[in-house]
Amino acid sequence: MFVAGLINIQKRSLEIVIEANSNSDKKSDEVNIQTLVSKKNIYQKGPKIVVIGGGAGLASMLAGLKKYTSNITAIVTVSSYGAPKSMGEQELELIPIEDIKQSLIALSLKDYEMSKLMDYKFEEKQLKGLTFGEIYLAAMQNMHGEFASSIGKSSDILSIVGTVLPVTLDEMKICAELKNGIVVEERSKISEIVSDKVTEINRVYITPSNCRTAPGIVEAIAEADCIIIGPGSLYTNVIPNLLIKNVARAIKDSKGHKVYVSNLMTEPGQTDDYTVSDHIKAITEHAGEDLFTYCVCDNGEVVPEILRRYNLEGANLVDIDKEKIKEMGVSVIKGSYAKIEGEHIRHDSDEIAKVIIELIVNELKFKDIKPDEQFVLLNTKLKQENKRTKRKRRIGRRAQETVKKEKGLRRNSKFASKYEERIQSIKDSEKTRDMNIKVHEEAKKLIEDAEKKEKERFLKETYDKKEDAE
Repeated sequence: MFVAGLINIQKRSLEIVIEANSNSDKKSDEVNIQTLVSKKNIYQKGPKIVVIGGGAGLASMLAGLKKYTSNITAIVTVSSYGAPKSMGEQELELIPIEDIKQSLIALSLKDYEMSKLMDYKFEEKQLKGLTFGEIYLAAMQNMHGEFASSIGKSSDILSIVGTVLPVTLDEMKICAELKNGIVVEERSKISEIVSDKVTEINRVYITPSNCRTAPGIVEAIAEADCIIIGPGSLYTNVIPNLLIKNVARAIKDSKGHKVYVSNLMTEPGQTDDYTVSDHIKAITEHAGEDLFTYCVCDNGEVVPEILRRYNLEGANLVDIDKEKIKEMGVSVIKGSYAKIEGEHIRHDSDEIAKVIIELIVNELKFKDIKPDEQFVLLNTKLKQENKRTKRKRRIGRRAQETVKKEKGLRRNSKFASKYEERIQSIKDSEKTRDMNIKVHEEAKKLIEDAEKKEKERFLKETYDKKEDAE
């Protein structure tokens, strides 16, 4: 009883600390994260998570995970070194930093302000065309001599949660061999050439093939409680990272959870008509088996109007062929993990992070009979995030009802609220259809009138010719 009492006291004390900090400032999630990480430092005890990917998907993943732990390592691809840009009389050799920049923004405690700062483009004569992000990273590299260490220093300077590392410091190119035999040696032209030649990618490779991993990469993977592969462009973000020496082997040897997060949409020129199992098959063919045991897929509803815009550009939803995935020895985790941002379908950073943390929590739960400190921290934070999500949804519904009430609109049913955009689209389609029918009828009438006049003209001309002949 004495031991049980001590455990419960410790557990409740940790819960109170988290609840107090989570409720200390309800103005924004960013302030809550800053309070937890910088002031209390309790998230330094969080799980060690490595994320390998690129693009908007990687940024969404990092933005969600930073709410649970500060032990995050983002591994990104750096390829095809950029052309030098002038800065006054000097030339600045720029490393391609887009994925690195987006990762730094996602892991920032104030990501909105960080985004505006990193993307700020100078208009002054000497700096015209350069962004702050390019100048900052170039300056850090000159100061510290090594690109990886300069990015690591940014974690302290820019108040970044976690670490962003380039997969290699060696200059490399991502090349693609197409099924028709053509070899594309420029990463940016792969999709375009595949589409123009109406073919598919047979394989991708890096040159030189013996690129070394950047310092800290193998160690981070070996110590990780969870390794996440994806999301990101399959052939230009995900697979190239796995082709770097020792990366795939380190993942296979790791004892942590290994999770593949599937892309939401296919990518024109790269993964046309690919299913989830096709993505997994491509990774396996390039980097070997046993890279992950779980696959997270989104099976939520997508507004047809948004999907139609993707279809017009040649993209479609990635089909979840569950049985084929299971045959590959991978467990499928399905759920609603996507959201609409403007005209784009993106991973929901909060929901996708919850899935990863729940996997780790369940492992900790059955690892030992008594709950340890890490389990209590993560479990309590999950509960807090679920409460916050429910509160936001409730506030959002109330705000909508208030606006409708002020406009004199009646309250919609749950069905009408859920499918409001779709219903409005159907109404708009009906209006367009009625207008098209009306236009068609008018056109038909004009054609009939024109044919009637033409017939009368033809008969008159024929009759006049006959009279002249007589």
